[in-house]
Amino acid sequence: MSELEVIVLNEEDARVAEASGADRLELVTAIGEGGLTPSYNVIDKVVNRVKIPVQVMVRPHSFSFVYSETDIQQMRKDIEIVKQIGANGIVFGSLTENGELNTSMLKQVLEFSDGLSVTFHRAIDEANDPVALYKDLQSSHMKVDRILTSGGAANVRMGLQKLKAMLESQQNGGPTVMPGAGLTLDNIEDIHGELKAREYHFGSGVRKQNHFQFGIEPKKIEEIKGIITQR
Repeated sequence: MSELEVIVLNEEDARVAEASGADRLELVTAIGEGGLTPSYNVIDKVVNRVKIPVQVMVRPHSFSFVYSETDIQQMRKDIEIVKQIGANGIVFGSLTENGELNTSMLKQVLEFSDGLSVTFHRAIDEANDPVALYKDLQSSHMKVDRILTSGGAANVRMGLQKLKAMLESQQNGGPTVMPGAGLTLDNIEDIHGELKAREYHFGSGVRKQNHFQFGIEPKKIEEIKGIITQR
């Protein structure tokens, strides 16, 4: 029985997603840039509006997944606020300039976020070797709860083979592999049949016309939940 995480942008999204059956929310702003850290006011409104877990994006800019010391200090402040507000966790990812896992920066963020659930986001899909990066996280025993990934491709359908490799590796322990990107009501049955992942991440695929310009469509969430919880 798999769980469904849904991207939300505001309090209304959060209310509708929870009422429709979402198991967890990822709260972001600037979705057109791949998602950035929301304002503290929005975080507070969303976290205090729902009972299901809220993972807050911690990403200070969209230029790359390579961060400076100034960036890390901003992220530290953001994580402190996320803790104070009472969110379930954060969504974060960082690479070196060479496209490898930035282990030292991840360790810092994990220290800042002690007590919070941590999702390593799609920075993994811009790594030189997403499967190798997953195995690095696995072997490091750092407390990352899940990986949001499309298997290093533009969408899950295109990244199926690498996702299968990650899911096979997951059987030995380590972060949960959560497929996301390009998932819709039309393709989730086939994809779930191939991957049988524990968790799935939906964004525009649960909205009217499959576009973030429009609101969440409750029926889509309900039908997707029905598909991924059948087996």
